[in-house]
Amino acid sequence: MKAVSIVKKNKLLFLVALAYLVILVISPDKAIKSIGNSVYYLVEMLQVLPVIFLLTVVIEALVPKEMIMRGFGEKSGFRGNLLALLLGSISAGPIYAAFPISKTLLGKGASISNIVIILSSWAVIKVPMLANEAKFLGVNFMIIRWVLTVIVIFVMAYITGMIVKKKDLPVDSKKAETLEIKEDYCIGCGLCVKLLPEYYEMNQNKAVVTKMPEGKEAVLALKESIEKCPSKAIILNKEEIVS
Repeated sequence: MKAVSIVKKNKLLFLVALAYLVILVISPDKAIKSIGNSVYYLVEMLQVLPVIFLLTVVIEALVPKEMIMRGFGEKSGFRGNLLALLLGSISAGPIYAAFPISKTLLGKGASISNIVIILSSWAVIKVPMLANEAKFLGVNFMIIRWVLTVIVIFVMAYITGMIVKKKDLPVDSKKAETLEIKEDYCIGCGLCVKLLPEYYEMNQNKAVVTKMPEGKEAVLALKESIEKCPSKAIILNKEEIVS
């Protein structure tokens, strides 16, 4: 029973092993070549992934969530799309290295559309790839292919963003507190800025949020500003985010 349970938990691994055994019986030469290719890519992964995981830790620990939300979030607009395109285009390493980074960016507030742009540009329009393409196929070919590819990437990103939601993704999720100011309700008194200048600032006579709360102490500190707001414009929500 224990062996059956192990097989069920590792179906893909056992299916791959079974496929290798079948090929080995039918065509030993092709099986040896296939195993050699698999070992090559496995070694490459072992070389690349530690660096990628270190980068994800740096993003998680040092890059504020507000920065990711401004740059790649739902409200980042076309500027966020361009930043995502740039990030994917200048990135190095194979495409599978992009997946843990993308998951970390999602957890920090990046939108689905921008993640699609990062992954797609990482895969097909990286700068080193474009340089080689221009060298072997010509500059005109490279430019036309780049323009058409970017158009398709943006269309695909917007469609994916409309259809797929973060709650649909097979990743762990957790509840987080999100701070919001209803602009229509805010009277611009500035009381919240005086109480907690690290979380609020004035912009065109309206209070805006500059930082999201992290931890129970931050939430408790914010509750005072919420209760003292004369127009009740400040709202603290619980939002499910990917981690």
